[in-house]
Amino acid sequence: VVRRHVAPGEAVPLHPEAVAFAGHYDFDIDVLAAYRPTGKGRVERQVTIIRDHVLAGRAFSGLDDLDGAFMAWVPRRRARTHRTHGEVIGVRAARDHAALRPLPARPYIVADRFLRHVGKDCLVAFDANLYSVPAAKVRHRQLVEVRASAATVALHATVPDAQGITLLAVHPRAVGRGARIVDEAHWQGLPDGHTRATTTDPGDRGTRTGPARSAGTEPGGLVPLLARARAAQVHVGTRPLALYDQITGTRPFTPAPIDPKDMR
Repeated sequence: VVRRHVAPGEAVPLHPEAVAFAGHYDFDIDVLAAYRPTGKGRVERQVTIIRDHVLAGRAFSGLDDLDGAFMAWVPRRRARTHRTHGEVIGVRAARDHAALRPLPARPYIVADRFLRHVGKDCLVAFDANLYSVPAAKVRHRQLVEVRASAATVALHATVPDAQGITLLAVHPRAVGRGARIVDEAHWQGLPDGHTRATTTDPGDRGTRTGPARSAGTEPGGLVPLLARARAAQVHVGTRPLALYDQITGTRPFTPAPIDPKDMR
């Protein structure tokens, strides 16, 4: 309930989860002084009363027998007059119960909370498993909050959107390790390798979409591809190597004969 004990007179720092629980069921937290049993004696006294009036000197064959003994004792207890407020316990209990508000339609879910980063594939790693989040609502390396209960894993943004909503996705909690819990609708908007324009002409700057045809599937194989390349249009002159010997005044290069002994 409290995050730490403080000195007398200082404000007690409440745990955020306890504050959220109290807000959900609409009650206030009244913090008593630490190590002072007299401050909550009315609560502890109920344990002693049940032990002395229901359990002492008796043996029970099972839970049903124990519940029957307790329910038979409750009417006698409620018929007594309480020593503190001087009212009949049953009458005071009926008035207190009438003042209580109904329970919320949804129970409060106790969850462990962690911070995790979003991967490039819009997956969040938690407890050795991966869970997806919508690509349209997150970015790579964004920090999100994981709220893990016994049955579900809810992913929330750390900053609410324009409507004040932080929830990004809810998944069933994976059993074991190495599982990928993915909603494929979350991947809409991610590049899939089929949305980039491609061309085989360096001078083509069009906006064609879709994969280009490979060279092997076009008529003529590589010939049309080379014909479209700019390098194929450049004329390259050829001349014999002996021409360079004449220009430099050197003899033609003749390799020396190979001795069979050198080949051993």
